[in-house]
Amino acid sequence: METLSPNPAIQDLKLTFHQSTLVFPSQQTHQHKTLFLSNIDQSLHFNLQLLYFFSPNPDFPPETLAARLKLAIQKVLVPYDFMAGRLNWNHHTARLDLLCNAAGAGFVAASSAFSLDEIGDLACPNPAFRQLAVQTLNNLEDQPLSVFQVTSFTCGGFAIGVSLNHVLLDGLAGRMFLENLASQAFQDKPLAAIPCHDRHLLAARTPPLVSFPHPEFLKPQFPVLGRPVSGSKQELEFKVFKISSSDVNFLKAMAAKQAAADNNATPVKITTFNVIAALIWRCRALSLCDVEGNKDRVFSISYAVDMRSRLNPPLPPEYCGNAILPAYASAKCRDMEKWPLWKLVEMISEGIARMSDEYVKSAIDWLEINKGIPYGDCILTSWLRLGLNEVVFPWGKALHCCLVVNNLERLCWMIPHVDGVNILIQRPAQEMDRFTFHLRNSFLA
Repeated sequence: METLSPNPAIQDLKLTFHQSTLVFPSQQTHQHKTLFLSNIDQSLHFNLQLLYFFSPNPDFPPETLAARLKLAIQKVLVPYDFMAGRLNWNHHTARLDLLCNAAGAGFVAASSAFSLDEIGDLACPNPAFRQLAVQTLNNLEDQPLSVFQVTSFTCGGFAIGVSLNHVLLDGLAGRMFLENLASQAFQDKPLAAIPCHDRHLLAARTPPLVSFPHPEFLKPQFPVLGRPVSGSKQELEFKVFKISSSDVNFLKAMAAKQAAADNNATPVKITTFNVIAALIWRCRALSLCDVEGNKDRVFSISYAVDMRSRLNPPLPPEYCGNAILPAYASAKCRDMEKWPLWKLVEMISEGIARMSDEYVKSAIDWLEINKGIPYGDCILTSWLRLGLNEVVFPWGKALHCCLVVNNLERLCWMIPHVDGVNILIQRPAQEMDRFTFHLRNSFLA
């Protein structure tokens, strides 16, 4: 296991901004259309920033690249008109609406005084990378929901940053959008996939019917819908933990051996996701327990599960919106400390198996009644199957694709690596030290 920390010498990428403007659909769109947002969409009102780093391409110098990308965005905003829209709080329905009013998406072109080599390992969770995917445009009151940025480096390499409000898309829909954006950057290439925009497919039932408890959601004491999710006010550390393929196999073999010795074990497939999720859950719980000194504390994990194939009938694979819900598991810290890893893998697997058609509909109805938000002491998102790094642009595939770190401290990510899995964690310093200790000890068993 290897730990990556940001390069402390690079805190400012020394950017010069050449363009900062709104871009609009290249053709007329339905500017008076309002897009219905499901209860799942409503609960994910926060920004995420994605970065693609590319090697130099002599056919695409900075000016050519910026012009080609800008044109591609204008073209893709026709089938994705809502990406150029704005959120509006509807006081009559007490819901967010997405106005497809062609108010524009953001486009930024910049250059850095550094080369790619100088900013170090691109997998490092460097907070300075936020400069490569700005979330807002200067001197603009009506801010866009999506901003695209191209930044060139002195070596000829470049980065494309994408900042999106999560209300717009989940991971799979985001992958489809990026493939479509890439297709429009080619000359005369059709869309990679036709998006399905009918978000009523995930509307609540009338009347709502909640048939399960839903501890994966929190009903706030005060209304929060319509407000962006706020980040932590604490100072956080950011680290990436590289779990190699041999490390993953070690954990799988350990869990399988423990299951074989447990006569009460239920048959569960030990996947990379299940075993890494169980590891993160235990290490996060024990690190917080070390800081708080309370082993009776119940610690929960929630983890995003795609609903597309779990509904009856299934959603179209091209569903364009948020079709994810959190599965969950919880236990006391003292129990998690003594239980074998297998027990936690089993509980993670049970959380996924719980997500039936009726459970999903019950969760959507719970959100309709309670206007809640996803909850967990640790909220885990996996990019293992998204394939974001597989998107092919005219200038080639990316050297590296990564998430830009933010201050949403409960969130952590599982990201594919060429040899295993990267875990991105953001925690206060004392807790990060304990997390690192427990993670390293997990491989000494």
